[in-house]
Amino acid sequence: MDPMAEMDRWLGVLGSELGLPDEVLAQVKEPLLGLVRDVAHGVARPAGAMSGFLVGLAAGLATPDGDAAKAAQEVLAQIERVDALVAGWVAPS
Repeated sequence: MDPMAEMDRWLGVLGSELGLPDEVLAQVKEPLLGLVRDVAHGVARPAGAMSGFLVGLAAGLATPDGDAAKAAQEVLAQIERVDALVAGWVAPS
């Protein structure tokens, strides 16, 4: 099976289970995948998944009213912040 198709299928089921609107996932999926990739390759592989988690946590804390559209916008804003950190990251020599 195509890994991307399986990921999409999984994310659809998971999003539904977590009560997330489909449009929210559609809006943040590609930027978040890009962030995880950039952190994994630019900082350290295990940091990718944890960075994605922290972006989601920060977005959730910044939008306590439960508005999914606002949360999606906050995820995108947090991704920009992390992208800037990754761009300036200097690995120890």
